[in-house]
Amino acid sequence: MDSMYHSPITFTGTTASDLLRSSRKGVNGVPLKALGRARFGIVRRDFTVNAKMRKVKKHDYPWSDDADPNVKGGALSHLSHFKLLKERPKPVTLDFEKPLVGLEKKIIDVRKMAHETGLDFSDQIISLENKYQQAVKDLYTRLTPIQRVNIARHPNRPTFLDHVLNITDKWVELHGDRAGYDDPAVVCGIGTIDGRSYMFMGHQKGRNTKENIQRNFGMPTPHGYRKALRMMYYADHHGFPIITFIDTPGAFADLKSEELGQGEAIAHNLRTMFGLKVPIVSVVIGEGGSGGALAIGCANKLLMLENAVFYVASPEACAAILWKSAKASPKAAEKLKITATELYKLKIADGIIPEPLGGAHADPSWTSQQMKIAVVEAMDELLKMDTPELLNHRMLKFRNLGGFQEGLPVEPEKKVNMKKKGIPITQKGETGRTPDLELAGEVQKLKDEILKAKESSIKPPELDINEMIQKLKKEVDQEFSEAVRDLGLNGRLETLREEFAKARSSSDQLIGVSLKDKIEKLKHEFNQGLSLAPNYASLNTKLDMLKEISEAKKLSSDQIIALKREINKRFKEIMDRSDVKEKIEALNTDMANAGLSTDRDLYYGLKEKIMKVKKEIELELADVIKSLKFDIVSVESKAKDSSEQTSILGLKVKVAELNEEINKTIEGAINSSDLKNKIEMLKLLVATAGKTPDIESKNKIEALNQQIKQSLTEAISSSGLVEKHEKLKEEIAKTIESSEGSDGSLSQGTLKHSFA
Repeated sequence: MDSMYHSPITFTGTTASDLLRSSRKGVNGVPLKALGRARFGIVRRDFTVNAKMRKVKKHDYPWSDDADPNVKGGALSHLSHFKLLKERPKPVTLDFEKPLVGLEKKIIDVRKMAHETGLDFSDQIISLENKYQQAVKDLYTRLTPIQRVNIARHPNRPTFLDHVLNITDKWVELHGDRAGYDDPAVVCGIGTIDGRSYMFMGHQKGRNTKENIQRNFGMPTPHGYRKALRMMYYADHHGFPIITFIDTPGAFADLKSEELGQGEAIAHNLRTMFGLKVPIVSVVIGEGGSGGALAIGCANKLLMLENAVFYVASPEACAAILWKSAKASPKAAEKLKITATELYKLKIADGIIPEPLGGAHADPSWTSQQMKIAVVEAMDELLKMDTPELLNHRMLKFRNLGGFQEGLPVEPEKKVNMKKKGIPITQKGETGRTPDLELAGEVQKLKDEILKAKESSIKPPELDINEMIQKLKKEVDQEFSEAVRDLGLNGRLETLREEFAKARSSSDQLIGVSLKDKIEKLKHEFNQGLSLAPNYASLNTKLDMLKEISEAKKLSSDQIIALKREINKRFKEIMDRSDVKEKIEALNTDMANAGLSTDRDLYYGLKEKIMKVKKEIELELADVIKSLKFDIVSVESKAKDSSEQTSILGLKVKVAELNEEINKTIEGAINSSDLKNKIEMLKLLVATAGKTPDIESKNKIEALNQQIKQSLTEAISSSGLVEKHEKLKEEIAKTIESSEGSDGSLSQGTLKHSFA
């Protein structure tokens, strides 16, 4: 085929487009169009080749032919896939906003009634609306950290693209990491604000379930961070200042992301951002989670929306680690210091952008304009710096975080919150507060004791009641302090305390009147908002407990006073009886005579008479007390003669000496090397076996126990303590036999208790 002969052909009327020539297959300098005709011996000037095209869907060209000229940004806005939602997002009510729902429903009902009946309810509607606005103001000016976290995660909160389209004059989105992937969770693009071009990049969450799945709930993969890195280099090359928007719970922590180098991508971004020669401003618009947020957050200035949060670990994760339960997330959120206000105090955030009451989703356009003002102001300041100053400014911002210098005086507002030295942290928590369930159990136990004492007519445990009242008062004070702090009244309370301290040292009555009005106003505000405090239920419970115990104490005190009066009255009646008076007068006469005599027998005889009269009076008084339904521990025991008292006292001393000798012998045996080794081995076995030891471990532990007991028994037997014990038992038995009835019982109980 290569040597095929071709007859010479003369070409006429060829054009420049026909002079495409080929050097292959032996054809040189021949127009391809003419060659097609010559090979078949046909010369046709009207010869054409038609290819039938397969019908396919028309390609959506990124530039819209019918771009609405009123759309901000013109045709450029059509390059983004982000469009306005066709349906209005459904309203979502957070848990702490539920008290507002009732007021809102009332307003709707009154308006509906006015529309249906045609009556004028304008005054009622205005009153309800004012009340609603005041309730919203009170609620949103005293938000707790966990409530701000919930607002930052609100499903209707405006996203990065919502804000960008509101603040830019022109905007075009750029895609791809130039490695084969475009992460939808990270959006980058170029836009202009007031004629100045910026590079925008940020985390993008979805506005509904479908978008959240597409955007991976705002959690970037390594491709997203590498796309952001590419745009950083692009902005640095062309001199575009960078604005980043942070709104992510964290980087996507799945297996594939780790395989693709999630940590390396974040670290590369961190290193690169510190070397960029253009100004960088970061804005936290929602939640900023850990390294996933910091990967685009190493900026010269970090701004935060009022209800945004920035954390190293979510409150739920922190609570699960420290308190083993996600239910402790409110406490974790408070301790983590993750809100804009706290981070601004710590100089991590450089500014707070205000939000409307109800959160950014209540008025997204107003929030975006406030953001625009703050960002432009920050950029104006940074653009005045030259490159070395800009890089040094960024480096120093992060180098100064957490720094301190010794020897500097502590600021008063910080000193108030500093913990005093030497105060131990109890096992019940940092504040030493008792859990509500444990406290309720203690109160119920004390109430049972008081009821039992009342039924058996014995004295109530007054000491326990006083201790419980003091404990409950302390708990209530702590609850009130926590409620004041949660309601945002802590600062005003401290100010009033200082003013009150000054007023006490001053004699100006006008200051006292003014201060009284302030106190009453603060008290009124506190009482109005107390029901909204997170610990309101716990405070009420403890107040009820305190009231019950105080009433029980009052009742028991009244009963004791009445009984004392009754007993004193009966005792006076006994002492006023003629026979008792005669006996006492006779004793007085004998005592006067004995004072003049030196006869010892007379003295001892007088002593016996006195003890006898005393015993008779005690027995009569015991009958009186028994008539009042009290149990009397033998009164006769108090009238024992001195010889019996001396005998029992001597036995008690001997028992105490024997106990001390036994303890010393046991201590000596335990300190011996053999027994000490066995005890250490027993401790090790018990610790290794745990709460559910197996049969072998049980046998070993039992054997060691028996060996230790045997060693102690041998040590006590060898020291002669057994003989001393038997001898002392005989003496005690003899003393008990010689004592009378109830006296013997008492002595026996006392001695047995002492010996035990």
